[in-house]
Amino acid sequence: MNINIVTKDSKFSMDVGSQEPILEIKKRIQKILGIPISSQTLSAYDWELIDDLDLSYYPISDGTPIHLSTTQLRVTIKFSSREIELDVNKTDTLLSLKEKIHIVDGTSIKRMTLFFDGKEMLDDYQDLNDYGLQEGSEIMVSSKPLSQLAAATRRLEVVVEKVGGMRFPVEMSETSRVDEMRNMMVEKGMLPEDDYIFVHKQRLMEADCSLRWHGVENRDFIYVFKGTVSEGKSDYKW
Repeated sequence: MNINIVTKDSKFSMDVGSQEPILEIKKRIQKILGIPISSQTLSAYDWELIDDLDLSYYPISDGTPIHLSTTQLRVTIKFSSREIELDVNKTDTLLSLKEKIHIVDGTSIKRMTLFFDGKEMLDDYQDLNDYGLQEGSEIMVSSKPLSQLAAATRRLEVVVEKVGGMRFPVEMSETSRVDEMRNMMVEKGMLPEDDYIFVHKQRLMEADCSLRWHGVENRDFIYVFKGTVSEGKSDYKW
């Protein structure tokens, strides 16, 4: 099967298998264009193609255009006495950026405050794209006083969607685990009793980790599939 990869400025064709995983296609695009896999977003018919699924899941046939967009940015992080450059994705959350800064600098995430364009970046779970970051943007880092560290737990309103099926509005605490959300949906009859895989922003969600840990924000979409994950491989169906 031959598909057309369409970018903002160009188009090229690629021969693929009808059941080729989306992740493998991204690996091939990386070899051709040099765009890191983590910075690629593929979409067809307004659906974002999920890394852990394959082409057979989507209504893609010979000649289908698949749109490629990139999310990578290089930004400058400024401390009081030095500065560093970091590669980030537009879809990274502010918390993810703080984690990267912590890794390279050791600054405590809880005490870290970031400023962009003279304004404090307040929402840890908001995408960097929503803050208006662009290539070469400068971000200032400072540390919060210990007295400001206490924060209330929020409740999140998200939409859980069966791909190609129904949508369910779900309200949970940001500290709720993914398995707790699954159990609640089963108890309320939203989902039948079964094994499920949950996906948020192209990432498989860990059952024993919280929504906050996954960077879930209000009004986010979470996709659900019947299936299991074992040894890094997902077996899914719907």
